[in-house]
Amino acid sequence: MKKILLLSGCFAAFSMAALAQEAPPGGIAPDMPDKFQVVDSSFDYVRKDVMIPMRDGTKLYTVILIPRAAHDAPILLTRTPYSADHMVSYAYSGHMGSIMQGYDNMPDVIADGGYIRVIQDVRGKHGSEGSYVMARPLHGPLNGAPVDYATDTWDTIEWLIHNLPQSNRKVGIIGISYDGYTALTALFHPHPALKVSVPMNPMVDGWMGDDWFHNGAFREETLPYIYTQDATRKSMQKWWASEYDAYDVYLKGVSAGMVGKSRGMEQIGFFNQILAHPSYDSYWQDQAMDKLLQKEGLKVPTMLVHSLWDQEDIYGAIATYYALQKTPSAASNLYLTMGPWNHGGEAKEAGTLGDIDFHADTGLYFRKKVLEPFLAHYLKDPSIPLPARVTAFRTGENVWESSNALPSPDCATGCTSLHFQPEHGLAFTAPAAGAGTQQYVSDPAHPVTYIPRPVLTKGVPGSPWAKWLTMDQRNFSARPDVLTMTSGVLTQPFTIKGQPVVHLTASTTGTDGDFVVKLIDVYPDEVPEQREMGGYQLMVSADILRGRYRKSFEHPEPIPANTPQLYKFNLPVADHTFLPGHRIMIQVQSSWFPLYDRNPQTYVDNIFLAPASAYKPAQISVDVASSWIDVHAPTPAASIFAPQKP
Repeated sequence: MKKILLLSGCFAAFSMAALAQEAPPGGIAPDMPDKFQVVDSSFDYVRKDVMIPMRDGTKLYTVILIPRAAHDAPILLTRTPYSADHMVSYAYSGHMGSIMQGYDNMPDVIADGGYIRVIQDVRGKHGSEGSYVMARPLHGPLNGAPVDYATDTWDTIEWLIHNLPQSNRKVGIIGISYDGYTALTALFHPHPALKVSVPMNPMVDGWMGDDWFHNGAFREETLPYIYTQDATRKSMQKWWASEYDAYDVYLKGVSAGMVGKSRGMEQIGFFNQILAHPSYDSYWQDQAMDKLLQKEGLKVPTMLVHSLWDQEDIYGAIATYYALQKTPSAASNLYLTMGPWNHGGEAKEAGTLGDIDFHADTGLYFRKKVLEPFLAHYLKDPSIPLPARVTAFRTGENVWESSNALPSPDCATGCTSLHFQPEHGLAFTAPAAGAGTQQYVSDPAHPVTYIPRPVLTKGVPGSPWAKWLTMDQRNFSARPDVLTMTSGVLTQPFTIKGQPVVHLTASTTGTDGDFVVKLIDVYPDEVPEQREMGGYQLMVSADILRGRYRKSFEHPEPIPANTPQLYKFNLPVADHTFLPGHRIMIQVQSSWFPLYDRNPQTYVDNIFLAPASAYKPAQISVDVASSWIDVHAPTPAASIFAPQKP
């Protein structure tokens, strides 16, 4: 729908004379009026497009949708860099629910709930004035200005409650991804009228495990996003590539820094910041929202929403949850929902994800059974019951569960270990000392991909980006440069919760290297009700660690060649039951390309600037007796595995 201009009440009838335009001498009168006014008297909402002034004089473009019957109605705000106008322009309709089909709009909650919907462009994007900074840091060491996203939210709420007489002067803020980040920033020195926040799949720490890096490995496939998002105010510049397969784009480009520079990205401030800060220094630490919120505290009831297969921001919601759980006063305002979704999947129909069938629309369940009462309790009627502190969907058995808290992230108690075994086995008991090693050769010239080739980048027609974390891993377990450890067949269900903790002891002939570890559910050889799932290898949890950061994320150091080293790191949170007849698998590899940039496996000061000559093969030797994964689960009986066939 094109932009609708609000007038109070019904539009007056216009005469043809009022619309007529004088023809230029010798010309033809234009068809298009100077200003077209939509006759919206039959619409069930009215729209206002306003420029709301901030304390420094900058005006932010804001779209306001008000139900015609609104009286004493709460306000739901989203602040976005993705065009407020676009987010309510998906259908030609006079019904508020029909036009709210954008990324953060959930009409079955927002429109049906009678909320006044407010969507605002952040500074420097689309219709707003000012300059844009990627994930603009809060006022502090990285931002000496007196304004930030927190003050912009405060000023916006102040304007709304004084200029929308239809409201009850209660405001909630909600958003997915970047918009989840802005929902978090609203929690710093919050406006008194802000009664609730719902950050969904939020960007929290771009170095530790969200958009830009995971444990020091750079997510090379984010370069197109940075290019488009940061190059122009209206995101008009589009990433270009001369190859269909992104594998070729990045392999020929050598390093992520060289690929970016070949497209002129040194003109973009954020790209230069990434090149200048490859390690977890103060630039990243001082803007990590989980750390900042832990210091700030939590004064506003907040529901964090996490997707178990989030291909973009799988770190943020859980890291923020654990940080706030440490402070009792913050924990009293803290809620969490986890579901079997990809990035933002909770806002859509979510009965399946890729090949995995959950046998019910889990997105609808979340929106109607969890989100709707949570918002209504704080914005409408406090007598409406709240959901549990933690609402989680357990995959495998496909059931919703409620609890008071997630298991602790360190697996100090209540855990069991999945031990590597000789001959590529996996068991709950440790092997004898001196069980030997398992080797593979990692060659940067032939890196392991994260999806089968051709690798189609996000946004390319046919790209599996949205579902790749649930894709079958058999293509990779068959590679000689992927170490695969597999258990016997389960005779009983085995349920894990929380974050698995990797303890991998390995040596390399190189002086640097990456380690990817995947925890996988292997389906039975035959699945009668869905034959194509026979033998399917489902990634339950997986992540990467750049070896130079094995001791310190802030201070990298070379790996001593041919010397066993411990690589310990957490995998993303899981809530999964391995069913009888299934097996448990662990895969270990040293590249995940081109999602992550290649490690040269020769230590250089800055991998973004590594020359082609630095990229060399290395033999990896994994110490079997000293490698395992801890999972939050009671230690099962030894008989949980069926006897191995001779």
